[in-house]
Amino acid sequence: MAFLAIDIGNTRLKWALFESARPGAEVKAQGAEFLEHIDKLADGAWSALPAPARMLGCAVAADAIKRRVEEQMEELWDVSAQWVVASAAEAGLSNGYDHPTRLGSDRWVAMIGARHRMLAQGEARPLVVVMVGTAVTVEAIDAQGRFLGGFILPGHGIMLRALESGTAGLHVPTGDVREFPTNTSDALTSGGTFAIAGAIERMVQHVRRHCGAEPVGYMTGGAGWKMAPHMSVPFELVDSLIFDGLLEIAQQRFGS
Repeated sequence: MAFLAIDIGNTRLKWALFESARPGAEVKAQGAEFLEHIDKLADGAWSALPAPARMLGCAVAADAIKRRVEEQMEELWDVSAQWVVASAAEAGLSNGYDHPTRLGSDRWVAMIGARHRMLAQGEARPLVVVMVGTAVTVEAIDAQGRFLGGFILPGHGIMLRALESGTAGLHVPTGDVREFPTNTSDALTSGGTFAIAGAIERMVQHVRRHCGAEPVGYMTGGAGWKMAPHMSVPFELVDSLIFDGLLEIAQQRFGS
C-alpha cells in the first residue's frame, strides 16, 4: 500500500514514495523538481513508480501549481490528491493561530513532524522549529503541544536581492560568514546569516521564559545547512521534517 508524500514550496516540489502511510515507513523513491519543470514528472521521475494507494501533500504555492500536480497524478494513477490545511488541532498539536486555517500548511506539517520526533526521543519539552528556505519561519510550541506563534522573515536570497535593488553599488555576494567581515561580500553574507540567527535565538529566549524550560530545537529546509553551523544554541538539522509530519497525519487519517 504505497504512499506518496508531496511538499510544494516556493521554488521546488519535493516528493517521496513510502512503502506505507505510517511513521518510519521505508522510502522506496524520492526526488525534487523546480516548479517550472513539474509538468515533466509523469514522463520522467514518476513514470516508473508503482501506483500509490494514497497521496497527501502540503503546498504553499498557488492553486494552479497544485492542479498541475494533480494532472500529473491523474495521467498516471487512479488516486485522488489530498492536501493538508491547517486546522484547530491534528495529530497531537493544537493551533494557537488567530485564524487556524490561515497558518501555512508547511509550517503546520513541519511542527507536527517535529513534535512527534521529539516525543520519540524522550519526554515532552517545548520546541522551536525553524524552516530555512525562500522565507524563514520560526515556530514556538509548548510542552503540551500547543503552537504558541511564530516569526516569518525573508530568507538569504530575498534579503540580498532587496539590498542589491535598493542600494547603489551593492551586488549579490558570494562571500563567507565571518565574525568581523572586512569586505563587502562577506559583510552582506554575514549580515543576512546573523539577522536570521538573531531572530531564531530571540524566539528561543521567548520560549525559555514563557515555558520555564529549555526548548528542543529542530531546523529544516533547503538552506538549513547554511544556518546550522552559525547558531549559538543547539539545533538538530532534519531534512525530512515535513515528510515526517505528513506520515504522522496520514497514519491518523488513513489508519495504515
